[in-house]
Amino acid sequence: MILKGKRGLILGVANPFSLAWHIAKTCDQHGARLALTYRSERRAKNVPKMAEELNDAFTLQCDLSSDEEIIAMAKDLQERWGQVDFVIHSVAHALREELSGKFLQTSREGFRLAMDTSVYSFVAAAQKLEPVLSDGASLITISYMGSERVIPGYNVMGVAKAALEASVRYMAYDLGERGIRVNAISPGPINTLAARGIRNFQSMMEYVRERAPFKRDTDTQEVADATAFLVSDLARGITGDVIYLDAGYHVMGM
Repeated sequence: MILKGKRGLILGVANPFSLAWHIAKTCDQHGARLALTYRSERRAKNVPKMAEELNDAFTLQCDLSSDEEIIAMAKDLQERWGQVDFVIHSVAHALREELSGKFLQTSREGFRLAMDTSVYSFVAAAQKLEPVLSDGASLITISYMGSERVIPGYNVMGVAKAALEASVRYMAYDLGERGIRVNAISPGPINTLAARGIRNFQSMMEYVRERAPFKRDTDTQEVADATAFLVSDLARGITGDVIYLDAGYHVMGM
């Protein structure tokens, strides 16, 4: 129960297969009170129904591309809880056509959308939520190794993840005076609905499985467990870092 008494916001729960949902269930099991957001009316039945499976959770609609909706969310959380102890950001998107062919062919709109949805949404959420974050709060986002190495087909999302990791470092510096920690988790390929939009995703999983030191896929539960650790007081000395959870694949040269 390392999160007993803590209040956490989870951004990006979309369906029962999403990484954010596994993280939500694990944080719930460790005693956290949770708020889950959904982007649009299309999710209005799915996510609230999922939240009913948790011990102490409610849902809020918030489109992270809208500053007004983020401000409204922050106000709601302040009225309900007073303060928020952790925020988990598991939000990313790129146009399907940008995840095939060459990165060089990325469109201006495709680049803007990927950066706004996958990167600035984290910055904007932290910016608008800062007044309600408790001292010593923890912010976590989800990255991927495509931020620093070429993953064919990952294209503009790799560039977005690089910007996301840089944002983690700058935000860690800005918020450090209050003891607020900002970190990223970088899992290996996980078979979510969103990941299936990446070209040759199954081949990517097989390649990593064959070469990773553990000779297996990334386990979703170990990602959720590590996230719960990072938002707990046990990780109070960790900030500005990217934590790899990819069965060790990131250490390999060949």
